[in-house]
Amino acid sequence: MPSVWVEKTSTASGQTRWRVRYRLGGRGTQPLYAGQFKTKREANERAAWVSGELAAMRVPNLKLLSVERPKWPTFAAAGERFRASRLDVAEGTKVQQRTSLSRAIGVLGARRVDEIVPQDIADMVAQLHSEGLKPSYIRKIVQATAMVFDHAGVKPNPARDKAIVKLPREEPEEVNPPTVDHVMTVFRLLPQRHRLALLWLDWSGARVSSIDLTLVGDYDERQRRVRLRARTTKTRRALWIELPDVLADALEATLPPREDRDPHERLFASSGADALRTSIAKACIAAGIPLFSPHDLRHRRISLLHLRGVPWARIGEMVGQRNLAVTANTYSHVMLDEAEVDYGRLLRERLVAR
Repeated sequence: MPSVWVEKTSTASGQTRWRVRYRLGGRGTQPLYAGQFKTKREANERAAWVSGELAAMRVPNLKLLSVERPKWPTFAAAGERFRASRLDVAEGTKVQQRTSLSRAIGVLGARRVDEIVPQDIADMVAQLHSEGLKPSYIRKIVQATAMVFDHAGVKPNPARDKAIVKLPREEPEEVNPPTVDHVMTVFRLLPQRHRLALLWLDWSGARVSSIDLTLVGDYDERQRRVRLRARTTKTRRALWIELPDVLADALEATLPPREDRDPHERLFASSGADALRTSIAKACIAAGIPLFSPHDLRHRRISLLHLRGVPWARIGEMVGQRNLAVTANTYSHVMLDEAEVDYGRLLRERLVAR
């Protein structure tokens, strides 16, 4: 009776190969060769074809398969194609994916995507964990890796095999916003060009990208409010931030006369998100206080709004939070002094210092 099977073999260098054999008759007939492959998947595909030919009572003609099959790309090449296709994401997401993929390519880059199995992804996770990478970063690397396989059309996707690919346990990090004393201390140590940007983030709860993306044309001088453009908010919807008079006065003092203003210039032209982040870190170290980032000022504003009894829907609207349930779960237990930063006092100190 005709039969077909796949057998495992090795090359002289010790590499695993999969060989397809078949018989036209019973055990007494000579086994025939139907090809050898690097992966069991390819061997099974050939075996299925041979089985179909035998079932149709045809002698398998391997010459019909002489047309070279398209080769799968390496993971590095597939990763570059995936990144080039991401025209639908923000620049920050592109940077994050590029960074994550560079790590994965360092481990899997030279291998063809069809040769990579779930155990290879699990081994990569173990290697990255042994190198001391944070669980949150490893999770992003695996997510980016999975998207590369999806884009390349590999099925099943080895990076999405939950039975084999396990991620390190990730302990949730409790939100610890800076106190009013910490904010005022850092303000006094910051270079002059960053001080107004710090107060803006503390008051608005805006994302740090607003420092770079908010323009002079976004300031409504009559209403003393600033428009946050849709690209700077998590909800991707524009919103207005009303300023206290003392902060509006300080902001207007940095602007040229109305007739000379360029609406396309940056509102916080003397500062920048990256430079501010670095300066805050240096000031925290110099003052000997707990390190905080510009994003922690957003946590501080949300915490203050919650402590004052502002409804979560209103908080979400004011700070552009997308998921109110996550916002409530994150901040409902945060304990923080309810004092506001005395902007007037700090700005007067700045004037005296001049």
